[in-house]
Amino acid sequence: MKPTANTTRERIVAAASKLFYGQGVRAVSVDAVAEKAGLTKRTFYYHFASKDELIAAYLERRDQPNLGLFRHWFTECEGELADKVAAIFQTLGQAARRPAWKGCGFLRTAAELADMPGHPAIRIGIAHKKRFEDWLKGVFEADGIREAELLARQILLLLDGSFATVLLNRDPSYMESAGAAAATLVRAAQAQRPAGRFRL
Repeated sequence: MKPTANTTRERIVAAASKLFYGQGVRAVSVDAVAEKAGLTKRTFYYHFASKDELIAAYLERRDQPNLGLFRHWFTECEGELADKVAAIFQTLGQAARRPAWKGCGFLRTAAELADMPGHPAIRIGIAHKKRFEDWLKGVFEADGIREAELLARQILLLLDGSFATVLLNRDPSYMESAGAAAATLVRAAQAQRPAGRFRL
């Protein structure tokens, strides 16, 4: 069966995802991606107008699966809301102990493209982080927390800060410490809720 345009495009993005996450977006050439995908460079350019377009597709491919993992870890954790939030950090800490872990692909790509703020991949990264923040905001609002938006932003800052710190010094315990801080913030916010509100 002859591969369709969609499956060929997916092969290219899958190959690029492995290379970009492992080596960085600027270190990997179009030639390397084409070779990894088992395609010619001409075929690559039939599906992607540029490497920049491929970098954007790489992050788009990570968006929903990553958000789905965060929700899954949150939902599967038994305990109170603060424990569920901390579980996201704890599970990431476990992942950071694996040799293949290279941090947050969105943050690493943004750092490499820091001199290109209008790059489509930067916009995708911004949207990804906002979706995570909005999801947390909704969770906190459902629990009756007054300043749900502020709390969600604080948790995001702890998460991204821990990504950067663990990538720098390779000590996953920083991720777990950030999770403990997040749980403390959640409990403090819950203590400020109006009496009689439903609690998760």
